[in-house]
Amino acid sequence: MERIAQSLEKKIMTAEEAAKYIKTGNVIAVSGFTQVGYPKKVTTALVESRHAKDLTICVGAAVGDEIDGALVRAGLVKRRFGHQTNKDLRNAINEGKVAYSDIHISHLPTNMNQQAGLKVNVALVEACAVTEDGIYLGMSSGTADAAVRNADIVIVEVNETVPMEVGGMHDIFEVGLPPHAKIIPIEKPDDRIGTPYIPCPPEKIKAIVLSDVEDVAQKFKPVTEATEKIADNIVKFLKGEIAAGRLPENPGPLQSGVGSVGNAVLKGLEKSGFKGLSMYTEVMQDAALGLIDKGVFKFVSTSSVALTPESKKRFYENIDFYKDKIIIRPNEQSNHPEVIRRLGVIALNTPLELDIYGNVNSTHVMGTKMMNGLGGSGDFARNARISIFATESIAKGGLISSIVPFCSHIDQTEHDVAVIVTEQGIADLRWKTPKERAELIIENCAHPDYKPMLRKYYEDALKVTAGMQTPHDLTKALSWHQRFLETGTMKEN
Repeated sequence: MERIAQSLEKKIMTAEEAAKYIKTGNVIAVSGFTQVGYPKKVTTALVESRHAKDLTICVGAAVGDEIDGALVRAGLVKRRFGHQTNKDLRNAINEGKVAYSDIHISHLPTNMNQQAGLKVNVALVEACAVTEDGIYLGMSSGTADAAVRNADIVIVEVNETVPMEVGGMHDIFEVGLPPHAKIIPIEKPDDRIGTPYIPCPPEKIKAIVLSDVEDVAQKFKPVTEATEKIADNIVKFLKGEIAAGRLPENPGPLQSGVGSVGNAVLKGLEKSGFKGLSMYTEVMQDAALGLIDKGVFKFVSTSSVALTPESKKRFYENIDFYKDKIIIRPNEQSNHPEVIRRLGVIALNTPLELDIYGNVNSTHVMGTKMMNGLGGSGDFARNARISIFATESIAKGGLISSIVPFCSHIDQTEHDVAVIVTEQGIADLRWKTPKERAELIIENCAHPDYKPMLRKYYEDALKVTAGMQTPHDLTKALSWHQRFLETGTMKEN
């Protein structure tokens, strides 16, 4: 297979020429997921020309600075949909300069397919090849298929640094819309149900741009003593479930959110004794690649392969070994609630904070400042066989307790949280009443510096609460956050 079909070569042009297809006020749906497989050259040309502004950007999850940073700094972005991590975009959102709509990852492609509230004008996608049949993506899938399907026109950046073999690792399947939506026939993570390319009529492709710009380098924080303890506690919990007969010998498939805690937990599986596990997740990180090497994972279904430069080099050099052990799926399949439920996924996600009753804040610092966005945590938490939220019990060197009386913002309610794990211990919340949850979380998961404060809040709440089902002192429920904003710490003087 050639990178570009001969019949499409006439559409090859410069990034500057391709950028002219983007107009002021356009809705642009871009490829990419966790800063992997996103277009770079056309947006760079757009920043230089600045001929189009008031743009709406739709993307499944965070992309690189060429989109979320440069376009924002140039003042060209009016609205952004989907998960993000760029500091400049985050600041613009929190300053009210960019309108941001956070959204479940599984809902974004559905909304595009239904054209609910907006119509995609331009799909801007990075690929490793383009044929008359369609577009072969790179190291991520995300919402690129929905973008191509719904856009008026398509612009493709063909990245020649991505091996052609990556294109064959994708599995693209169009679900369709109710009442004629198709059942997604995935019964195990390694099932292939679609095509390795996004079907796209050649006439819809208006421009092809050659690129040699690599994705931003992935970075993961090293495993710490605290995150290692979290990993040990999760392995302990899983083995306890196996011993009790509630999970099979090889539990899973597993889902792990992006970040240092998730990466540490995966590394913790190396010494767990587990073999032949599988993943059904959104993002495959470095640790998962190592677990494939060691036989801990036999298969990974993901929407993005997000690796550090060293691991990506190993992946490329041994792609023949990895390509039949990894499938890269669109978000519409990787995060589909019914598939998650059917497969019995064990979900592991990391909150910003959680409260004594098990509610989770995944997005807002101190209740008002957007961090990164909801991502896919809600898709998995609501539908997983077991929904685990794991975090260090303190943040900012102990100035903040990750466990508070009442979350300052709630993304996942107590009903979607089965187990909480910190380096302090495990709180199994299944079948527990609110008061039982509070006692477990405070006793097992809170940091010693904050445990007495949490106990006092709960005991005082029992005395003054208006109702005994979920006791709260509403005059003090958010006092810890207010104290931090005023003094720089949640600790009492």
